[in-house]
Amino acid sequence: MEQVLVAEGWQILARRCRTQAGELDLITERDGLLVFVEVKRRASLAEAAASLSARQSARLQLAAEIWMGEHPGHGGAGVRFDVVVLDPTGAMRRVADAVRQGLG
Repeated sequence: MEQVLVAEGWQILARRCRTQAGELDLITERDGLLVFVEVKRRASLAEAAASLSARQSARLQLAAEIWMGEHPGHGGAGVRFDVVVLDPTGAMRRVADAVRQGLG
């Protein structure tokens, strides 16, 4: 999965980053766009996509705020939250902008 992101021009800033609010799976940036990537692996892509709860979305947003406070200078072109869903066969789908402030 990371190889795909790097091939698309994303710089990996952090992996499995722990904050007081919880863990951020992957933090990437490209052209000033900062993206927090949540990775979900389940028996099917549909199950993985459905596994992100509103509570977890809120936790991810808080963890991202903490990370940004500790790492100023990133995200000049914006911030978004993507979800990458995986199944046991290796099938992968990235849902860009899957988590929005106030949604979930």
